[in-house]
Amino acid sequence: MKTDKQLQTDVMAELSWDPSVNAAHIGVEVEQGVVTLSGHVENLTEKWSAERVVKRVSGVRAVAFDLDVKLPETDKRNDTDIAVAAINILEYASSIPKGAIQVTAEDGVLTLRGDVAWDYQRQTAESLLEGLNGVRNVINLVSVKPNVSLSAVRSEIESALKRRAYLDAQEIQVTVEGDVITLSGKVHSWTEKNLAINSAWGTPGVRSVVDKLSFV
Repeated sequence: MKTDKQLQTDVMAELSWDPSVNAAHIGVEVEQGVVTLSGHVENLTEKWSAERVVKRVSGVRAVAFDLDVKLPETDKRNDTDIAVAAINILEYASSIPKGAIQVTAEDGVLTLRGDVAWDYQRQTAESLLEGLNGVRNVINLVSVKPNVSLSAVRSEIESALKRRAYLDAQEIQVTVEGDVITLSGKVHSWTEKNLAINSAWGTPGVRSVVDKLSFV
């Protein structure tokens, strides 16, 4: 098992190596396998890229963020321009029902509200707007409206996990309460963890997935 110092060195090296992240202004601290990133990045996409980069480093148990988004002067826009641009992007997104999501902008922070039928639509809206010039953060308050009884799909979720040969579904327990799915048990990597969570979110009508998975 890596020491915190070794893990810190590996995380810093991985951030410096990845071209999607400018690590010059990012600080890394590690305590008991939990990585905390501090400092600032130039846009929201870079912030999420930093998270993705850190999670692929072996030994990372969790990631905490204290990263600010400091936009370059050339990328700064007023809130009206940002809101109009965001609405136009959502209107042209074929996977999102027109008018289903409302947008407000304040100090470069977009807040999304509304109802959709699938979680991928909620996530797509957020992903489309994260890279918009002038956006410092996206707060996603969009709800997924249940349209099926989730108790009937527990076996389908477990089957989806078992179909992936490298994921031991026997170590993952799935419970369903209303429109909330809870995953518990053991996984061996971030890849397995994300696969289990994404499989649960793929169920129509899911409002929330509670992640209680831990690493072996």
